[in-house]
Amino acid sequence: MESKHHYTGLTAREVAQSHSKYGENVLTPPAKAPLWLQFLDKFRDPLIIILLIAGALSILISCYEYFGLDDGPTVFFEPAGIFVAIMLATGLSFYFEYQADKEFAILNQVNDDEPVEVIRDSNTTLIPRREVVVGDIVIVNTGEEIPADGELMESTLLNVDESTLTGEPMCAKTTVASEFDSQATFPSNHVMKGTKVMEGHGIMRVLAIGDHTEQGKVFEAVQIDNSVKTPLDEQLDGLGRLVAKLSYCVGASIIIGRILMYFLSPSYEQFYLLPFIAYLLQTLMIAVTLVVVSVPEGLPMAVTLSLAYSMRRMLKTNNLVRKMHACETMGATTVICTDKTGTLTQNQMRVDDVQLYGVSRNSSAVAESMALNSTAQLDFTDPNNPSVLGNPTEGALLLWLYEHGTDYRELRESSTVIDQLPFNTERKYMATVVDSALMPGKRILYVKGAPEIVFGMCHTLGEGATRERIENQLLDFQNHAMRTLGFAFQILEEGDVAIGDGHVCATRLHFIGITAIADPVRSDVPDAIKECLDAGISIKIVTGDTPATAREIGRQIGLWTHDDSDRNIITGPEFAALNDEQLLQRVSELKIIARARPMDKKRLVETLQRLNQVVAVTGDGTNDAPALRAAQVGLSMGDGTSVAKEASDITIIDNSFASIGKAVMWGRSLYQNIQRFLLFQLTVNVTACLIVLIGAFMGTESPLTVTQMLWINLIMDTFAAMALASLPPSESVMHDRPRDRHAFILTRPMYGEIVGVGGLFFVLLFFFLLVFKHTDVDSLSDMLSLNYLQLFAGLGTLTFWTEGHLTAYELTLLFTIFVMTHFFYLFNARAFETGRSALHFGGCKGLLTIVVIIFAGQVLMVETPILQDFFNVVSLSLKDWVAIVVGSSLVLWVREAWHLAKAGCCTRR
Repeated sequence: MESKHHYTGLTAREVAQSHSKYGENVLTPPAKAPLWLQFLDKFRDPLIIILLIAGALSILISCYEYFGLDDGPTVFFEPAGIFVAIMLATGLSFYFEYQADKEFAILNQVNDDEPVEVIRDSNTTLIPRREVVVGDIVIVNTGEEIPADGELMESTLLNVDESTLTGEPMCAKTTVASEFDSQATFPSNHVMKGTKVMEGHGIMRVLAIGDHTEQGKVFEAVQIDNSVKTPLDEQLDGLGRLVAKLSYCVGASIIIGRILMYFLSPSYEQFYLLPFIAYLLQTLMIAVTLVVVSVPEGLPMAVTLSLAYSMRRMLKTNNLVRKMHACETMGATTVICTDKTGTLTQNQMRVDDVQLYGVSRNSSAVAESMALNSTAQLDFTDPNNPSVLGNPTEGALLLWLYEHGTDYRELRESSTVIDQLPFNTERKYMATVVDSALMPGKRILYVKGAPEIVFGMCHTLGEGATRERIENQLLDFQNHAMRTLGFAFQILEEGDVAIGDGHVCATRLHFIGITAIADPVRSDVPDAIKECLDAGISIKIVTGDTPATAREIGRQIGLWTHDDSDRNIITGPEFAALNDEQLLQRVSELKIIARARPMDKKRLVETLQRLNQVVAVTGDGTNDAPALRAAQVGLSMGDGTSVAKEASDITIIDNSFASIGKAVMWGRSLYQNIQRFLLFQLTVNVTACLIVLIGAFMGTESPLTVTQMLWINLIMDTFAAMALASLPPSESVMHDRPRDRHAFILTRPMYGEIVGVGGLFFVLLFFFLLVFKHTDVDSLSDMLSLNYLQLFAGLGTLTFWTEGHLTAYELTLLFTIFVMTHFFYLFNARAFETGRSALHFGGCKGLLTIVVIIFAGQVLMVETPILQDFFNVVSLSLKDWVAIVVGSSLVLWVREAWHLAKAGCCTRR
């Protein structure tokens, strides 16, 4: 198929055969369930299941009322409303996750159509990456991504970045067997799909494509879902069980109580089966109604809206959320395991310091030594931010020249390279002989490499240079985890031999200086790390770098302090040597794992989870994918590999650790928003349950009709969910410690508020119920002239509780008072445990809009004739509306007075 240095490549027929046998050079996306199954999966939520049961019971009762009692078709409004709420909650959740998947698919393009240079039919041509087949001869050059796994047939100074697979940023590749690295993860004459050529070039024969590559094998391995439950899932499961138990207890209490009342009633004389059955069916209807009221129908909607709102807003902070619950889980995170390169650092080598001896920074010797004795290039597509092509260390020197006003391209164009000795790991230096443009007529030898090697080759030193000074300087740079290069030059005279037999032969080299090169920490990272540490979140760095480099990066970002010791850092081999019990005892104190291998991070995550930690993992390489999948939240980088992004829950578009802090803030705020909604809705439900329960024992109309409870439980609570879900995040949450994932979502203060406020509202409504039942009230002003002592004189008699009636007007007053007291309580719930006024509306335009809608809806419902029959209400006078609004607003004003009093006490202290 080929002769020496001449490759014919595959024929068109061979290409077709290979394609037919091995398929296309793409990673097969994970199999996804059909959309209808994805939608049905949303019905597995425990609260949705409770709602479905309540809806089914409600349909049975409605059928009895319609067919057995000849009631109108309005009896079906309640079950219809319940199922509308279910469809809204499940539909929204499905829609937003579907939209996120679409956006992710766009972001996660693997550039399958990028052109690749191949030889076919003795002709060099460009084809899309997806069309590369097994057996193809592919030419790879500096800056290109390897399109498939293959064996090298030729290589010239070829270095490949394999960090996405092995963590190694620079791997020398060669076809010379004597130069093979026996310790390398992959053979030295093999290159792997998804890795990048950092310098040099080569020709390879493709051995594997697509799913059969090493990248494809890892991609397939991470598709198995570990089914780690999120903290919110656990909380909602517990809440669902609690609500179900309580609602069933309430329902059973009604049945038992009403049966007892039937037999204890003064009017009971003899048992008749048919009247008792009718009474029992009515009792069952009331009990089912209470069960429906008890279930927080708006909670699934509130959770979905909160998560969906956060998903959309987090995208603006460079967090593309793919899994909706990952929004909230970030707020429960206790440990973040992060890689170093590209997340904590800029992933671009930069000159940090230059120490010159006897020459200035503008010296021609310095400029030519960096520009001409180099194989790197700069890409000036973005003139303000040129990128490096080739060796990143040499590229740092070119960037330093560019920043100091020297364009290396002009020097290369005006000078002539006469001879060159490439860098290799044995010599540890590179040498180039040039006809100088800056010193016309002169031949100059430039040498750069390991400072101790270059220094030892020199005959003379620059002014101020001594061995002791240079050694101290090198020690200081190395302690700060910097790479160092030494520079020397010699002006060659006629007859001087500069390079021979693979070594520098010059004997009059002059040492001129040292550069220190590092991958700088991102400017925003130290503050972001401090923010997470202050928030009680542990940070652990997992990197393939040396312990010294990793420790120095930890110091620069504020993670590693003078109190830390060898107990806080470990290498990959040491980590692997620990058994599971030893690791459990030590893992909490570890801050850095250096020289980490691909599976070390996954084992770290699983060990932390055994200690009940909520773990978030950052990563951009294929080797990070197992850990990303194992974590409760996987955070991939926007420019990471497709395998890493597919395994993650959130993609950090700008690769910045600061964006992770934003995700934590959103998650914690979101959880608080859900708690505030629960506080509001459960307070509503406690009041409704108690007033309907007491009404069941009073032998009169239910204080709240089915359609009125539908308005309260579905419409009003849905809007409240929207109002509280749209509250902006608060930076103050970053001063709190991570919440205990096993702590119940309802806190002690919430219990106190729910029982206290709900009970207070019940007492208020119960008072109005008794008054309305035993008097004929035509206006709220009539209540001012009532003789309450006479009215309640019969409190101790059974007839007081079982006799009396309620007019349509009185039922309307009772219902409107119920709605308006809770309308004002919405403001209180929104400010719960914030330490702020309930009238603080900064960033809450959505809340104000929604409360206007709720108020307008209540007015329209009561005053619109077409709705009055539906909701069993009648019109109210303007005086009634004013009295109700002013009286109900005391809920808000009392809270504000209490808030001001507490603030005053704190100020005096």
